[in-house]
Amino acid sequence: MSDELSKLFDEFDRGRISRRQLFKALGIVVVATPAIALAKGQGGGQSGRAPLDTTPAKLPFERTGWKTVKLDYIACEVADQAKEAAFYNTLMNWGVRSAGDKETVLAIGNWGHFIIRGGYQPAADVVAAEKERYDRFQSRVPADQRQPFKPTEIKVTSFSWGIEPWNAKTVEAELTKRGLTPVAEHHGAFESFRVKDPDGFDLQISNGRWAPRSEATRASLKASAPFAATNWKTVWLDHISFGVPDYKNSVAFYEALLGWKPGKDIGNQNQCQIGEIGDIIIRTMGRPGAAAPKGANVDHISWGISPFDPDTVKAELEKRQLRARPDSGTGGVDIHKSVFQSYHTTTPSGFDLQISNVGKANREASAEATVSRPGGGE
Repeated sequence: MSDELSKLFDEFDRGRISRRQLFKALGIVVVATPAIALAKGQGGGQSGRAPLDTTPAKLPFERTGWKTVKLDYIACEVADQAKEAAFYNTLMNWGVRSAGDKETVLAIGNWGHFIIRGGYQPAADVVAAEKERYDRFQSRVPADQRQPFKPTEIKVTSFSWGIEPWNAKTVEAELTKRGLTPVAEHHGAFESFRVKDPDGFDLQISNGRWAPRSEATRASLKASAPFAATNWKTVWLDHISFGVPDYKNSVAFYEALLGWKPGKDIGNQNQCQIGEIGDIIIRTMGRPGAAAPKGANVDHISWGISPFDPDTVKAELEKRQLRARPDSGTGGVDIHKSVFQSYHTTTPSGFDLQISNVGKANREASAEATVSRPGGGE
């Protein structure tokens, strides 16, 4: 999918353009980008263009031999952490491990955690870039139908993974040997080290014993539920959409360090398997030929839920006044006839939340859907 189309759908997901405006803008984009209909994501590029380079990057250092066996947490900062936490607690049925004025820790079933911290304010240059994209898309719709600009008020800041085998002294030595400057962070039985990945993203590596003390409940939230709770159970980390300046370097780094298994390289992204936990799509950000953006960015996360029936999930989202954009991985395919089934919606902070039918048993469905659409746009 072209960068223009991907960002257009992003504006729709965030509620900045209506369905009618989307269709009008799509007519302009599709006419201007006819080659997208020919791209099949097999590394061959678009019609009239040279094939994309799918040669993997050289590993940055010797493999550690470690296996990633647990998701300790994914952490984010938002403008209103109480409101965001209540949303996930109610829609996704994530239990509350701890809740304070500045931070809420949610339990993703019994296999992971999501940390939501408050006080986030996007930097001026980030807001300016987002507004420039917004204005570009809004210019395609009638002036009386344009929506006011509102910046995205969330940033995923770090993630922590439990590995095996674990010996604190050995892990520290191996990280140091690879030039990663580990910073120890131990709390009781929990042992870990923080390092920076190639793009400065905060990566924590642990013995997998991270968990707040309190039990998961609904009682301690600092904000009221925004709507009625669902009966959904989060069973899988379908994928993290991880944008970086050079996806090949990041794939090689995580493969060598944490044992993540690369999938099919389609020339601008690669969906890697994170052990038996889930997947991550590591993709190059920005437009071809443009200066590469700095740092790493998580623009959306997709969670596999159970039960998943496409009509029921759509109805439940819309009943709660939430957007439900279908995503079956291949343009034009009816979601009911697709192996990969999902919907995008938007959280109170403006984050793109994807909900899918993917679990451990059918994890390949997500990867295959990604391969069918080069350039992302999940």
